[in-house]
Amino acid sequence: MKYRLKKLMLIVICSFCLLLSGIMTHSVTAADAKFDVNKLSDMSDFDPNDFVNPTGDTIKIGIMQIFSGAGAGNGELFWAVNTWVAHDINKRGGILVDGNKKKIELLKGDTKSSPVATKKEVEKLCLQDDVDLIWGTSGTHLALVIQNTAQKYKKIFMNCLALSDQLMDAPNFNRYTFRTIMNTSMHGLASGYYMASRPETKFYILCQDYSFGHAMAEGFKAGLKKYKPEAEIVGEEYHPLFMKDFAPYITKIMGSGADCVYTADWLPDAGNLLKQSRDLGMKLPFVNLFMDEPNGLAAVGPEGTKGLLHVNQFMSVMATPDEQKFGMAWNNAWKSWKKPYNTLLYKWAGGTIGKTLADTYWLLSVVERAGSTDAEKIIPVWEGDEYEYQGALYTMRACDHQAYFNCYASEYIYPNLWFEELSGIGNMFIIPARYCMPPLPENLDRCKK
Repeated sequence: MKYRLKKLMLIVICSFCLLLSGIMTHSVTAADAKFDVNKLSDMSDFDPNDFVNPTGDTIKIGIMQIFSGAGAGNGELFWAVNTWVAHDINKRGGILVDGNKKKIELLKGDTKSSPVATKKEVEKLCLQDDVDLIWGTSGTHLALVIQNTAQKYKKIFMNCLALSDQLMDAPNFNRYTFRTIMNTSMHGLASGYYMASRPETKFYILCQDYSFGHAMAEGFKAGLKKYKPEAEIVGEEYHPLFMKDFAPYITKIMGSGADCVYTADWLPDAGNLLKQSRDLGMKLPFVNLFMDEPNGLAAVGPEGTKGLLHVNQFMSVMATPDEQKFGMAWNNAWKSWKKPYNTLLYKWAGGTIGKTLADTYWLLSVVERAGSTDAEKIIPVWEGDEYEYQGALYTMRACDHQAYFNCYASEYIYPNLWFEELSGIGNMFIIPARYCMPPLPENLDRCKK
C-alpha cells in the first residue's frame, strides 16, 4: 500500500512537471497551417493489420521502407503510422486536389536494406504504379537512391527518416526532396546543448558503420565542442549493421573510463546493444535518438532503462488538450490491435511514431493547400512553409528543403506516466531551434542568395 501511494505521488509530481514543461514548449507563433485534432476521425475501427486501400481516383503514396529481413520491424512500424493517417483522411472523405476529392492509397516499396533493391522498388513505384508521392526511409545510402530517382521522375519525396547532412548538400540537393527529420548536425548540436546541462564529461561513441553512423558521431563531437568544450572523447568505434554480439565493444567501453555512451543505433541494433550492455553489468547512460523502442526497453526492465538520455525532435508529454485527445484516440484504438501491433511499442503515439505522424500529416496538408499532386505546384507551397502539430512548430527552410524546429531531451525515470514495465520520459528539457539550427549547406548556390 505504501509503495502504491508513493508511486501515485511520484506520478502526480511528474504529471505537474510535464504539464509545466509542455506549456512552455508548446507556445508557438501562428503557422501557415495547423493540424486540427478536432477534425480527427473516429479511429476506434482502425487496425493497421486490416487497412484496405480505396479504389478509384486516389492519391498514391509509395512507402519506401525495410519490409523484409533483419530490419523488417521498421517497415512494420511505419506501415502503422501511414495507415493511421490514410484511414483518418479517408474517413473524412479525402483531400481536394485537382478539383476532386481524393482518398489516400498506400503502396509498399521494400528496400530490403539494399541500394540495388531500393532502386528497383522505387522505379517500380514511379513507372508501374505511378505514385504521386514517395515516403521514406531508414538509411542514408537508401534515401540517396530514392531522392535521385524522385528527381528523375519529378516525384515529391519526403525524407522523414534519413539524417545525414550530405543528402541536402550541393552535390546531392534536388528540388523534389524535402527533409522533415533533423539532420545529423542538428541532433549533434541538440545533444551537446543538453549535455552541457549535465555532469557527464567522458564520452564513448559507438555507432553503426556506414555514412549515417559516422555523420552522427561527427555531429555529436561538434555539439560537444560548441556547448561543452571540456568534454573528453575516450573512445570511438563503429560496428556493422544488425550486430548479434556487442560484447567486444561493451568490454572496451567498460574499460575506457567513460561515464556516458553516445549511440545513433536504430532497430534492431539499439535494443540489442542496450540488452547486452545491461546483461554484462554496464550501467552507463546512453545519449541516443532511437533507443526508445518500448519492447526493447522492457527487456531490461525499469532499472536497466533508468537514466537513458533521449534527444529527439518530437516528445509528447500529453500536456495540452490537443495532445491528450490525440494520444487517447491512438491508445484506445491500440487496445484492440492484434499481433504484431499489440505490443508496448504501439501503446502511445510518442517518439518516432509521433514524429512521423506529424510528418505525414504535414505532407498531406501541403498537398491539400497546393490543390494538386503536381510536384511543381507542391514545391512553392512547401518552401518556407510553417506547420503546427500538437503545439510544436515546424518550418521548412526554402533554400535547402531542410526542416527546423525546437528539439527536446529527457532523462528516463521510473515510475512514469506511460509504462509500468520500463522507465520513460521524465522532465522534458527544451532545446530552442536557434541552438540546434542546421547549418546551411556549403556551396549550395540557392542558399547564398
